[in-house]
Amino acid sequence: MEPVLVSACLHGVPCRYDGRATGGPGEVADGGRVVPFCPEVAGGLPTPRRPAEIVGGDGHEVLDGRARVLDDRGTDVTEEFLRGAHRALAAARRAGCGSAVLMPRSPSCGRGVVYDGSFSGARRTGDGVTAALLERHGIPVRPADPT
Repeated sequence: MEPVLVSACLHGVPCRYDGRATGGPGEVADGGRVVPFCPEVAGGLPTPRRPAEIVGGDGHEVLDGRARVLDDRGTDVTEEFLRGAHRALAAARRAGCGSAVLMPRSPSCGRGVVYDGSFSGARRTGDGVTAALLERHGIPVRPADPT
């Protein structure tokens, strides 16, 4: 089986914005080799960090320069999210990953649904920055079932 890029927090690494992990090793790769990766940490953000959401669109609009990623205090962290997404793509290519399993609703990793940028818990259709970049480069992304 081809390796699978997996959100590191889903693989038991405590790297979420709140300093926690979501899953444990081996819970999401269906028997394939797991390549754990956190694009937000790889982009230069600390753990823990302020929660962030995409404002003005989704990850595709961020990639196209039409939306930004802001934290809950209004600090623009778009560059860190873009840097992390590109590093995730490079890691996936280096490892030969044929797909990715990413954290649902995340502004980096969300696939199909992300928070809407209001910090109210509301959601919208769309992808996170890393999910959008991976998909654009032919790496299919599926969200993990949240635990």
